[in-house]
Formats: sequence, C-alpha cells, structure tokens
Amino acid sequence: MQVERVLLIRHGQTDWNMEGRWQGCLPTPLNTIGKAQARALGEYLRGRPIGAIFSSDLSRAYDTAALVGAALGLKPIPDERLREFNLGIFQGYRREELAAMYPAEWEAFHADRYNYVVPQGESRRALQERMYAAWLDIIANGHGPEVALVTHGGALGLLLEKLFGDAPELRSVRFENTSVTTVERAGAGWRLAEVAVATHLDTLENLPVDGDIHSPSDHQAL
Repeated sequence: MQVERVLLIRHGQTDWNMEGRWQGCLPTPLNTIGKAQARALGEYLRGRPIGAIFSSDLSRAYDTAALVGAALGLKPIPDERLREFNLGIFQGYRREELAAMYPAEWEAFHADRYNYVVPQGESRRALQERMYAAWLDIIANGHGPEVALVTHGGALGLLLEKLFGDAPELRSVRFENTSVTTVERAGAGWRLAEVAVATHLDTLENLPVDGDIHSPSDHQAL
C-alpha cells in the first residue's frame, strides 16, 4: 500500500542530551526518562495504521523504535543512513569546549554551513544527501498508509530543509525527544501537517527536557 503519511520521530532522551554534549554517531544509550518517553509514544501511536518503523541503527534511536514497535507489534528496520551527523572530532564535547579546543575548525564549521567537512566526520550536505536517499527508498517501499521514521535532531532538521526549504513552521523549531513531525502526501508532493508534536509527554510528570534548540541554523548539534 502506498505511503501517504510519514511520522518523523526524534529519539528519546540520553544523559548526554541533558549534559549538552554533541553525540553525533557515538552509540549513546537512552536514559530512564528516554525509555519512558518511548513507551509513552508507543501508547500514543497505538491503533494508527503504521505499516513499518524505520530507524537509525544507533542505539538511542533503535531502542526508541523498538519500544514504540513493542506497542504496535512491529520490529524496527535499521538503516544506517538515518544516523545523526557524524561530527568527528567534535563528538563528546559541549559547544563552549569546542570553541576553545578547535577554534579554527569551529569557525569554519559555521562559516561554510553545508560543505565544511568536520575532521574525521562529514559535512551537512553529506548528511542531508544520505537522509534524502533513505527518505526516497522509504516512501517507495509501500508499507503504508503510514510509516514511522526514528532518527536524530540534526538529521531530521536537514531532511526537512531538503523537503521544505525555509518553511516558516521550521524556523526556530524545537524537536524535543520523541517529538513527532508528520508529513503527508499532497498530490505529487508533500506537506507539513504537524511539527514537533509531543503531547504524549504530558502523561509523564515533572519531565526534564534537554536545552538544545534545533533550528534551521543550528539543528545539527546533538
């Protein structure tokens, strides 16, 4: 069945999210709150016509997808193209540490937004291209009418930029952990139906969230 709707999901919370550390492609695990977020999301999505869950193979995303899938009776399909930005030498550090440790690289990273290749890592353009390639395969796969795609804040933001450019809905958007951005088929194209919805987290009391703001200018951070 044709894919009519894609649910783009950011992974659950990790300790490094709370510490403001850039995780990149490191295999950081979900913390206790992240697991609770994923279970809450699974209950929220229960009964939806989701035919498949595709996920980054990094543990924080795949474990999120597995907990959601447990509620839906689906096993996630891993795809390494859905991984977060490979931040190379920047991984594991906070912003203020990076500016002090790698001043030249830090400046170049912001000066050439799409093409700068982080040493031992990749460029935003490379990330965007692999995310878009995965997107094209997923929407052509026929697991509709809905599919879920579990990925990361930076990867998600750059995919949405590719699909929708500088859409007003994406300016300064906050992709909270396990938030859901819904994209629907609209004729020959796609439209943003909902952005960064996280109402399922209302069921969790006194939930701390990470302080990272994922916007078109700086959504790659974690």
